[in-house]
Amino acid sequence: MSESRVIRAADRTHWRGEGLYTRQSMPFTGNFDLGANAHGQLLVHNDDLVDPGSGVDRHFHRDAEIVTWVVTGEIHHDDSSGSTGLVRAGQVQAMSAGTGVNHREQNPRATGTVARVIQMWLPPNEPGGEPEYRTADVALGGRGLVTVASGIAGHSPAVTIGNDAAALYGARLGAGEDVILPAAPFGHLFVVTGTIETDGERLTEGDALRSVDAGESRVRAAEPAEILFWEMHVQARSAIR
Repeated sequence: MSESRVIRAADRTHWRGEGLYTRQSMPFTGNFDLGANAHGQLLVHNDDLVDPGSGVDRHFHRDAEIVTWVVTGEIHHDDSSGSTGLVRAGQVQAMSAGTGVNHREQNPRATGTVARVIQMWLPPNEPGGEPEYRTADVALGGRGLVTVASGIAGHSPAVTIGNDAAALYGARLGAGEDVILPAAPFGHLFVVTGTIETDGERLTEGDALRSVDAGESRVRAAEPAEILFWEMHVQARSAIR
């Protein structure tokens, strides 16, 4: 039997640091068991506002698949291997942390623009491997539901991830437009901007809808909107770092 739960934007965990404001659909800041708070394969879902010249200093990850979607502005990353790069609005980045990487994410001071970044973490299929970044442009408008990131066999995503039980879709809808979300044992629908209606619920910016054993569902934009949707096939059990 299918079930669903709405996480309202105001009910997320909110945390402010110097130049950083993060809204967390799953509790993240502090000593949390990410596996215990997971929904499907999704362990972390942060919606961050990063001031120019601010960001997250060097920190360590291992055995994690991290997908970053930039809504506005840009984020510069550099890591312990010497890799550097920019991820701009309209782009997605997938990082496989593998055996371990120290990296830093900053909004360049010169932009003068607050960056809004959606960052999502999943476990990998297998531990280990060399750390790797993959970045791609993603055009959403007028294209219906677009496969942004996926490890599911047979998909052709903008970026691949090392998790064969999960796929991320995105759509940008004009008022009155709709898309059909695929059936999913575990689903996570997030409203990036605007207002949508689905399954009798009205969701606005920052709201999320978590579903279990849901069939296909229609999402209609009550006003221009952008959405992200995770289709997931297995419940995660362990934490990642």
